[in-house]
Amino acid sequence: MAVSIDLSGKKALVTGAGAGIGREIARWLARAGSAVAVNDIREKHAQAVVDEIRDEGGSAISAIADCRDDAAIDEMVNHVVATFGGLDIAVNNIGMIPDGRGLKPFTEYRGDDWRDIIDQNLTLSALCGRAEAEVMTSGDGGVILFVTSGETTRPSPFNSAYAAAKAGINHLVTSMAVELGPAGIRVLAIAPGTTLTETVAAAFTEERIEQLTASAPLRKMVDHDELGRLSTFLVSDLARSITGQFIIADAGAFLSRTRPGNLEGIKIPTDDMSHDD
Repeated sequence: MAVSIDLSGKKALVTGAGAGIGREIARWLARAGSAVAVNDIREKHAQAVVDEIRDEGGSAISAIADCRDDAAIDEMVNHVVATFGGLDIAVNNIGMIPDGRGLKPFTEYRGDDWRDIIDQNLTLSALCGRAEAEVMTSGDGGVILFVTSGETTRPSPFNSAYAAAKAGINHLVTSMAVELGPAGIRVLAIAPGTTLTETVAAAFTEERIEQLTASAPLRKMVDHDELGRLSTFLVSDLARSITGQFIIADAGAFLSRTRPGNLEGIKIPTDDMSHDD
């Protein structure tokens, strides 16, 4: 007996889907039959993913919005609902390390660092989830999936603010799941390990990548494709009894005792690590 994931007739929104993990999630949802709204702040990136999905025979639209703007979040969700006629699946993938507030020792993080990083990760995710849940509550329910980080599953030296903000999303998921469950809404998160997104590839030296690969029990880094497949399973009816959980997908890195714990081999980025978790 063959088992397949069928999302035919579903309507999905994926934020930060112009590249990296979000792009693969959007593509896999479309391959399973869902219509997909591709959000990104960068119009060319979003449209490129829309074109890829359509070239594969899928259905997609772009949903350009800067989700750092509260009003833009509501406008985006309303646009998707008006275009598709509803919203069944929402994947919140945006994770930002604002310019100048990236990797550094804990003692160097100041108030503005903490406020910016928490606002653009935890708060932004919560506001997206609120807008999506409001629509789903008035409909037939749905699934809200957050992309957090493997950094929330272990000590994260020199990245404490980002890891703490993402860990807050993990807990948010449990609260949302309990509150929204009676409305038929499942809430989940995936915690990817280090994935070679555009940002990571630009920031890590080859030596650093080799160290991270060697430290994981499966001796590999995480592929975008794997995260797309996992997300598609979790939002499908095959996982209809799973809610309030965050699933670690990091090749076993959270078990590692040899993972590098310093800044050696990392080139600190000078621009936003936005929309590319």
